[in-house]
Amino acid sequence: MSNNSAVGIHDLSFATTRYVLPHAALAEYNGTEIGKYHIGIGQRSMSVPAADEDIVTLGAAAAAPIIARHGNDRIRTVVFATESSIDQAKAAGIYVHSLLGLQSACRVVELKQACYGATAALQFAIGLVRRDPDQQVLVIASDVSKYELDSPGEATQGAAAVALLVSADPALVRIENASGLFTADVMDFWRPNYRDAALVDGQESVQAYLQAVEGAWKDYGQQGGRSFEDFAAFCYHQPFTKMAYKAHRHLLNHVGLVDTDKDDVERAIGQTVAYNAVIGNSYTASVYLGLAALLDQAEDLTDRAIGFLSYGSGSVAEFFAGTVVPGYQAHLRSEANLDAIARRKQVTYAEYRELHERSFPTDGGDYSTPTETTGPFRLAGLSGHKRIYQTR
Repeated sequence: MSNNSAVGIHDLSFATTRYVLPHAALAEYNGTEIGKYHIGIGQRSMSVPAADEDIVTLGAAAAAPIIARHGNDRIRTVVFATESSIDQAKAAGIYVHSLLGLQSACRVVELKQACYGATAALQFAIGLVRRDPDQQVLVIASDVSKYELDSPGEATQGAAAVALLVSADPALVRIENASGLFTADVMDFWRPNYRDAALVDGQESVQAYLQAVEGAWKDYGQQGGRSFEDFAAFCYHQPFTKMAYKAHRHLLNHVGLVDTDKDDVERAIGQTVAYNAVIGNSYTASVYLGLAALLDQAEDLTDRAIGFLSYGSGSVAEFFAGTVVPGYQAHLRSEANLDAIARRKQVTYAEYRELHERSFPTDGGDYSTPTETTGPFRLAGLSGHKRIYQTR
């Protein structure tokens, strides 16, 4: 395989939760003007996990349609990216490997670096496929974003998983070689092992993100990347959708272009925010939910370049490019994607609070979870400190 052979995203599928809380319910509860959510942060609702859903059930549900379509003969690696890990030792991907019935001749690993982890997984996957083009790599980004009740971050919560099948001669997006990187030691967002909810310094996080956009773009240029004008659209990490707009305007200013043309900005990122606006922050999955929304809605992106800016607090960022493959529309899952969003059941604010505060006892006893999800996999309970999963 020559260095110029195409490797990239062959298939993309996502899953989200059983429940949804509209921001209108949150605004009503805390007396906030709804515009603060709809316009201020660009969010309309947030996915809320049922008692029997977690990153494993979401990840398996996202990946199952990919296995159904392509089989698993060529998958010799599963990389599971998350920052809401369920175990300090065992990779969540091993549960998914089992639920999906993947072959035992397979390596499975979990990656962590805040919201950036899935992009690291994608790049590692590309390296493996370059080494052996007959192999495919299953990348799963799955997260439940959780902040303390009544905290400023509460309105940005969400949950989803995106599964990517990475292969040679991909059907959706060829990932290009040039990649811009940036790392800085920043305490903008973190979650110590003893905490369920993340800690965040909102202002610091916005500034750290913008600094990372600049740094990653600069390095991308130095690595021989494309010029700004080459790109038809940009997929940014979206902790809230308004952040994608801030980031893009910042990049426009940085490259010496005017950021005041609203139509230009809308053309570049408007179609990438549709799913994140109603799902909320899905951490590692968010930039690839942006890609799903773009591919599902754009008229025709054949042979057009898409820019990706992946940011993970703390902080690591990467800017890279992908080219959309001719015939990609035949491989999209637009209907299933819209259904995943539409089928969620609306909960009241009180029900959401109860779900939010729910946690397993830590005494090693036997605890079952109520059957709430209608998804293909569920977290049935805990026994002897072991999580028990079921296929429906």
